[in-house]
Amino acid sequence: MKEGMIIPNHVAIILDGNGRWAKSKGMPRNYGHVQGAKTVEVICEEAYRMGIRYLTVYAFSTENWNRPEDEVNALMGLLRNYMKTCLKTAAKNNMCVRIIGDKSRLDEDIRKRMEQLEQATKDNTGLHFQIAINYGGRDEIVRAMKRLAEEAAEGKLSAKEITEEKVNAMLDTQGLPDPDLLIRTCNEQRISNFLLWQLAYTELYFTPVAWPDFSKKELEKAVEAYNKRDRRYGMVKE
Repeated sequence: MKEGMIIPNHVAIILDGNGRWAKSKGMPRNYGHVQGAKTVEVICEEAYRMGIRYLTVYAFSTENWNRPEDEVNALMGLLRNYMKTCLKTAAKNNMCVRIIGDKSRLDEDIRKRMEQLEQATKDNTGLHFQIAINYGGRDEIVRAMKRLAEEAAEGKLSAKEITEEKVNAMLDTQGLPDPDLLIRTCNEQRISNFLLWQLAYTELYFTPVAWPDFSKKELEKAVEAYNKRDRRYGMVKE
């Protein structure tokens, strides 16, 4: 990393290309997901060493339920194992882990593991690591609006009192800073219903590298590209 680089405070990543990467190697899609999970662990460590304070990854979207049943089942199995691995990694690296998304559709044992992970790491002061699971930006906003409507119906809130701050407080990311940089791998150039509210002023970076091949070097490239942007919101250029 070049000296004098401004390090983004919060980086969000859409982990794309696991299946295509596996197919290119003559392996089943699930092999790509397993390798992708290993890359997440590596990038968490590298991001924190680099000075990134918040890292949010898109692991499983609300639309991913439409994938073939065997692939969804394999992803859920991987998620169960990853919760255990992440607990060990968090303890080792002083990492604070938070799960965002609608957890209600997930199996009870997965929800319990998520709760255990969040509780065990909530006081850690290292990297703040958010995992988006059964997450969709539109779904998140709808759920937030429902909570605001409930407060209004109970007489706790008037229309005039609904502000950006009030909406922020109802989102899954409540209390987190908005991302400074969004990275999407495997050459797709769209945000795919990810953090629709939070990405309003975020710099976007797209790379042809598939997620399992994403490395410290690729993360540095993204940060270097971020530094070349004439950013007028959330970052001061000298």
